[in-house]
Amino acid sequence: MDIFLQQLINGLTLGSVYAVVALGYTMVYGIIQLINFAHGELVMIGAMVAFTLIGVLVPAGMNPLVIVLLATACAIPVCMLIGYAMERLAYRPLRRAPRLAPLITAIGVSIILQHLALLVWSRNNLAFPQIIKTVSYHIGGATITNVQIAIMVMSVVMMAGLALLVYRTRLGTAMRATAQNAQVAGLMGIDINRMIAVTFVLGAALAAVAGVMVGSYYGIAHYQMGALLGMKAFAAAVLGGIGNLPGAMLGGLTLGVVEALGAGYIGDLTGNVFGSNYQDVFAFLVLITVLVFRPSGLLGERVGDRA
Repeated sequence: MDIFLQQLINGLTLGSVYAVVALGYTMVYGIIQLINFAHGELVMIGAMVAFTLIGVLVPAGMNPLVIVLLATACAIPVCMLIGYAMERLAYRPLRRAPRLAPLITAIGVSIILQHLALLVWSRNNLAFPQIIKTVSYHIGGATITNVQIAIMVMSVVMMAGLALLVYRTRLGTAMRATAQNAQVAGLMGIDINRMIAVTFVLGAALAAVAGVMVGSYYGIAHYQMGALLGMKAFAAAVLGGIGNLPGAMLGGLTLGVVEALGAGYIGDLTGNVFGSNYQDVFAFLVLITVLVFRPSGLLGERVGDRA
């Protein structure tokens, strides 16, 4: 039971990060049917910018929490600007092109951002400054830290805030109308280009915060850190139902819990031979299983192709 509770806590922490990143994937796909494979690199850039700012601010002797908040506040507009540039320069000219063209472009943008980060921050693993003192709390034989609590709370706040924005505001209504039928939305006076750009910018802001979360949790930042994280977040979006916001949240949490439980129980039974080294396998096995029996994902709906 102790193992279950501990791995559940670890899984919910990891799943919260997956869910936040998966929201970016599912928002972009929902509005223009594009898989933005460069989204994971926005997470990486958010972590790297925060790493740089924290290194600059620490010598000033400021409060650690204020430093992290300022670093996050600086990472968000940087990622938002890059997200807007990606949409404006790379994806908008290909909006009417065959679907394979923007997909290949997204992979190319991902590679470009990785190598730009390599030039700026080097190829070495960077020790993310752990300036916030870790406090552990014991619950029923398991341990949860203040960092894990902060990650889960922030994720819930961001997911709830995004849901309110999309389902309870005029901007969200315009975004959903664009996702439903862009041509009809344009005829009703909605600026389609603006709505798509806003979607990319919002997804980039979530990615920046996720990058700070990952760096703070694992204590490491690397120019390739967004590749596997982005792939898992995409898998979470597909698992929940690509284009479905609640599905992305559910898929992220499910994927994180499955990874943690698989690594904890299988590793414990095999003396850690098949534990954390194979945690990725458990997550993708669940994804394959779900898609075999429900190709649209857990919360996805079968829809016909658009005319």
